[in-house]
Amino acid sequence: MPATRIPKEEDFDSLKPHLTISTHYPTPPESTTSILLLFHGLGDTNTPFLSFASQLSLPGVLAISIRGPSPLPPSLLGLPLDSGPTNNFHWGDDLKLDGRTGEIDMDPGYDKVWSLVMDKLVGEVLMGKCGWETEDVLLFGFGQGGGVALGLGSKVRVWEGGAEEEKVREVEEGEEVKEGVVVEQKKDRGFKGIVSIGGALPPSMIPSISAREKAKTPVLVIHGSKSGYVGEDEVDLIKREFENVKVVEWKRPDDGMPRSREEVLPMMEFFAERLKSVPGFP
Repeated sequence: MPATRIPKEEDFDSLKPHLTISTHYPTPPESTTSILLLFHGLGDTNTPFLSFASQLSLPGVLAISIRGPSPLPPSLLGLPLDSGPTNNFHWGDDLKLDGRTGEIDMDPGYDKVWSLVMDKLVGEVLMGKCGWETEDVLLFGFGQGGGVALGLGSKVRVWEGGAEEEKVREVEEGEEVKEGVVVEQKKDRGFKGIVSIGGALPPSMIPSISAREKAKTPVLVIHGSKSGYVGEDEVDLIKREFENVKVVEWKRPDDGMPRSREEVLPMMEFFAERLKSVPGFP
């Protein structure tokens, strides 16, 4: 791995035109010690979530707000078919309707997102060019974007991207040696933490490996008291896949974004715990 350095705007040029992002650097940019990836909800775009990250103003955190790779068709927005490109995006490989409810299926497959976000943004840019690790990266998502964040956290534990550097050192008992070099054993990868508001873990993103251990990434799941997407079954699935899960149910029925200090406090406490080693964080 290269020596860790702060990503520059030009580092992200290789993502174009397939992945659109916007960035918010801490002040000063040289204070960056962690990275936050933000995933918007179904039908939204990256710009409002960059503003949200700016308002959070987490010290030492470079925020990268990502736009879903696929635009919603005008017909789903009640617009004429000839109205041109929309500014409303989604994360799925396809758009499918749930046969039971008639609503958009929240698990249409996310192979494209995995390739663009993990292989390109995280693997090639943040890790390959800039020397960061997945353990330096926080994820935040809302709705469908929250599900994507949880799915990435579930699947990353078996990811072999971002090859680890082999280091020469004294051989210890039981270690593998190849041509005079100690081969470091790969560990299960994890992120620094995940916050999902109103997002359910997509079953299609759960690794299909038997006898696997739970994902190590700490998770905070927030949802409304009458959430349409996060109920007992969805919470149980998340707890089966992740080792450390905290669930907060808001008093208001809908999911939505935080509207009060009471609603934002659990999220800020979670970030504070995950960033407690960052200078300047209370």
